[in-house]
Amino acid sequence: MTVHLNGETDLPIGVELPDKIDVLVTYSEPGMKGDTATRTLKPATVETGATVNVPLFVNEGEMIRISTKTGEYVERVKS
Repeated sequence: MTVHLNGETDLPIGVELPDKIDVLVTYSEPGMKGDTATRTLKPATVETGATVNVPLFVNEGEMIRISTKTGEYVERVKS
C-alpha cells in the first residue's frame, strides 16, 4: 500500500492499494462434497469482516487471495 502525502501539510491525499491481498478466512460453512466441475460458491467471512464468495473447497482458517479492485476471490494461498 502506498500513501500519498501533501508536502505542505503532511496530510494524506491518496492511497494506492495492491491489486491483490491475502486474507485469513475466519468463518465459512463446511463445503459439500460432490459438484466440483461447476463454479459453485459459498460465502466466507475474512479477517477484515468482509464477506467474500469462495469455492466450496475453501475452509475456515485458510488464507485466500482477493482482488482489491473487485473484492472477489482470486485463489487459495498455499503455505
